[in-house]
Amino acid sequence: MDRRAEVNFAGVTFKNPVVTASGTFGSGREYAEFFNLNKLGGVTVKGVSLKECPGNPPPRVAETYGGMLNAIGLQNPGAEAFIKEDVPFLRRYDVKIIVNIWGNTVAEYAAVAERLSDADVDLLELNVSCPNIKAGGIAFGTSCETIAEVVKETKRKARQPVAVKLSPNVTDIVSIAKAAEDAGADGLSLINTLIGMKIDIHKRAPVLANKTGGLSGPAIKPVAVRMVYQVARAVKIPLIGMGGIMTGEDAVEFLLAGASLVAVGTANFNEPCAAVNVLDGIYKYMDDYGIKNVGEIRL
Repeated sequence: MDRRAEVNFAGVTFKNPVVTASGTFGSGREYAEFFNLNKLGGVTVKGVSLKECPGNPPPRVAETYGGMLNAIGLQNPGAEAFIKEDVPFLRRYDVKIIVNIWGNTVAEYAAVAERLSDADVDLLELNVSCPNIKAGGIAFGTSCETIAEVVKETKRKARQPVAVKLSPNVTDIVSIAKAAEDAGADGLSLINTLIGMKIDIHKRAPVLANKTGGLSGPAIKPVAVRMVYQVARAVKIPLIGMGGIMTGEDAVEFLLAGASLVAVGTANFNEPCAAVNVLDGIYKYMDDYGIKNVGEIRL
């Protein structure tokens, strides 16, 4: 193992800074057919809820310039199935397991964290872009008050460190990040997808059944890098940077901006080995510039 790339994130040691982004890698089974998952620092699995969720009706995905829109709706078989089927599979590999969790109420977030408290996973990632049904469908992550509440209650039940995945669909990402930190978050992930829409001009109707969806891919990278840069200078907890990372050079931008880990998402759909290629690119950058430890890559 190349110890130049080791990263300590909220007390969890990753052998390198490259992880996958939730919703783009499943449990890793499909990608294990293309490369050895041991090469990754960690795998962030699809969003896990307490009970099974069927997701949104199709069509749920649309290609756009520089990226894609998705309205999958966090489809998953629920926490019990995840623990029974996915955790044992991932434990065959030397990778850290990050579980993205979500709910429609604060109590649901806490319940998922409690159910996973004894599971053999390393880190929880709170998806606070979910609609809070008790607040009229407003996303948890768009107000300091609601994000603080969900973090506090989840932390009460969680055994693992908790990172909060921030929504970019806010006016001031820094205030949201600080609210999460003050509430006890151990780390932050940013950014989640931007809200977008595509209309079929021939059918004169939205392409997605849900009408709007999450925009991801290279198109959002400048926004993501800017937000990581701002948040890294406002909080003391570590960050996972994501949003349009396609190459090692892209990942280095996030590391320079202040991220400790980088997550590869949409690129996985275009190239199954994208995450490994990104890691190779980081090593090349370190070799080219004589960098002895990945933690030195920071502005």
